[in-house]
Amino acid sequence: MSWTKEVFGVEKPIIALLHLNAFPGDPMFKKGDSMGKAVECARADLKALQDGGVDGVLFSNEFSLPYQRKIDYIGPAAMARIIGELMPEIKVPYGVDCESDAIATIDLAAAVEAKFVRGTFAGVYAGDMGLMQPDIAAVTRRKKALGLEDLKMLYFLNNEADEYIVERDLLSIAKSTIFNCNPDAFCVMGQYAGEEANSDWIADVRRQIDIPVFCGTGCNVKNIKDKLFISDGACVGTTFKKDGDFKEHIDGKRVADFMEQVRAYREGK
Repeated sequence: MSWTKEVFGVEKPIIALLHLNAFPGDPMFKKGDSMGKAVECARADLKALQDGGVDGVLFSNEFSLPYQRKIDYIGPAAMARIIGELMPEIKVPYGVDCESDAIATIDLAAAVEAKFVRGTFAGVYAGDMGLMQPDIAAVTRRKKALGLEDLKMLYFLNNEADEYIVERDLLSIAKSTIFNCNPDAFCVMGQYAGEEANSDWIADVRRQIDIPVFCGTGCNVKNIKDKLFISDGACVGTTFKKDGDFKEHIDGKRVADFMEQVRAYREGK
């Protein structure tokens, strides 16, 4: 049995992104915003996602743009508060992602007892927000020190808008990362949230490695059957929102319609 089946209870799980509101100090935190409002928005989004039938939820500080390489303390503190208040209502396996701070992600996972994390944990990338250079040796040792042997780590294989600083194909990156870093899964990404991940890349990598490969961005009600055919699951966020707009909150009907297509795929398979 694959670890994804053990954690989520199904093969090819749908992990829903729950994008938390901006926090105090974030550029997108507006006059009139509050942590109380952030909790209530997250509560409404969580209910819509769970009622719609998703297999897991990933809590992410998606509206903390532009992301910090070393996140201010308010970030994981705010995420821990929100998740802590919602914990009695969480019914599915959940994970966390402190964009773009791998150590903070691991620490937060320990604090809220998350089952999985997602992020850029290895490699060196350059892009719109400068250099991304996570210290995978420090990350894995922090995970070990906190006793998180069962925590599953989903690595970005390509880092959205950033490019690997030395030109390499994805398959070479995947193979060397498996040898050096022992990831639990890869996520193949589009250029930004909601942008469709390249299906050829997903299929090619998945065909030649032995760990799960997730479609990381751009799934929607029209393409999800095709994406699941070539992948081991999907992380889904923008398409679940009102009008498919990244800046909006979750639309329960869009979740239900999407998951109906997922169930049809599973039954047909």
